[in-house]
Amino acid sequence: MLLKTLREEVLEANLDLVRHGLVIDTFGNASGIDRSQGLVAIKPSGVPYEKLAPADIVISDLSGRIVDGTLRPSSDLPTHIELYKGFEKIGGVAHTHSEFATSWAQAERSIPCFGTTHADSFHGPVPVTPRMAPEEIARDYEQQTGVVICRTFAKIDPEAIPAVLVAGHAPFCWGKDAAEAAHHAVILEYVTRMALHTLTINTESRPLARELHDKHFLRKHGRNAYYGQVKTP
Repeated sequence: MLLKTLREEVLEANLDLVRHGLVIDTFGNASGIDRSQGLVAIKPSGVPYEKLAPADIVISDLSGRIVDGTLRPSSDLPTHIELYKGFEKIGGVAHTHSEFATSWAQAERSIPCFGTTHADSFHGPVPVTPRMAPEEIARDYEQQTGVVICRTFAKIDPEAIPAVLVAGHAPFCWGKDAAEAAHHAVILEYVTRMALHTLTINTESRPLARELHDKHFLRKHGRNAYYGQVKTP
């Protein structure tokens, strides 16, 4: 089986989205990339999660050409490919229609950082894309979705904020591999729900002070991070 380990990792990431209640029916998908070969592994379109096996995961190149697999890939494959092209350090992408993050995407609101839980994973507000233009929707819609996401991050570090809300659509997350992308989707849903509760309790809530935001993010990320245990080679 071509890219057996990657297929297994991508399957497990897709199942993680189900386990955490981020997808219903067949809404959502996760993928991973083998950068050395330029190949993407992604969930097949419309196949129930409980019926998926590693061999069902579809392999394509970065032009979207299927190189291995008998099933049609997720219709969001062109979006994933654009993210892999635009964000060269990522190794996995996860897309859901989770309830709270999708609600914010539909409201076209970015997610402010109101507390340290958000700051631990996202070094700033999670942005929302602008609405797609009619011609973008009419022409290669899924690919243009990825283009709009990358354009939104023109001045944002995608490693510092590994998530986005696509206006009127839903969230996309990414990470060093498919597992981390799925993990970021879980955290995104959690902090999005808390942001809603925060604004419900106090409509005048203010974002976290920059100093505290930086402290919490940088103690977990970057060269001087000290959270957790030292990783042995």
